[in-house]
Amino acid sequence: MKEILIATSNAHKVEEFKAILEPEGYKVKSLLDIDAKIEIDENGTTFAENSRIKSETICKLLKITTIADDSGLEIDALNKQPGVHSARFMGYDTPYEIKNKALIEAMEDKENRACRFVCAISLASCDQETKVFEGIVEGKVSTEIIGEGGFGYDPIFYYEPFHTTFGNMKPEIKNQVSHRALALEKLLEYLRSGECE
Repeated sequence: MKEILIATSNAHKVEEFKAILEPEGYKVKSLLDIDAKIEIDENGTTFAENSRIKSETICKLLKITTIADDSGLEIDALNKQPGVHSARFMGYDTPYEIKNKALIEAMEDKENRACRFVCAISLASCDQETKVFEGIVEGKVSTEIIGEGGFGYDPIFYYEPFHTTFGNMKPEIKNQVSHRALALEKLLEYLRSGECE
């Protein structure tokens, strides 16, 4: 079984990665399993840049194939904010319930509620050039918080095909249509191709 390190300490992300990668025969580890304090300066201006910074930094430090994702919510009426600052929006320690309420309030007078989740996943390994795979799913900012599932901005991301928010979906359903699932599927296609041994 091949081992892959996920460059995150976010337990929710780790669960999503495991649900998709382990059935494919990969043993998934994360920074939660590593007895090391690693600080990474995510100073990129795009999701792809930040993802690449994380995966390459961890790969060089720990000498293990590493995948990293950088993802977030872009809201058109708010100039694509919170965007690459999604995790840092209003401060890392601010509960997402407060962040979500703040965004709903900021959207009160906006007619255009279009938004999207973007996920860029990078693979650093094999002494090869780092590969980046992107997944995007379109939605609308909900007028209220709906659902207690998922994490982050899921309860305010209204996904029109299912007439509800990501926060109101069962994990196995969300993992079929989410931005992370779309990016991971592209990553899996690359891994299956055998280009990275």
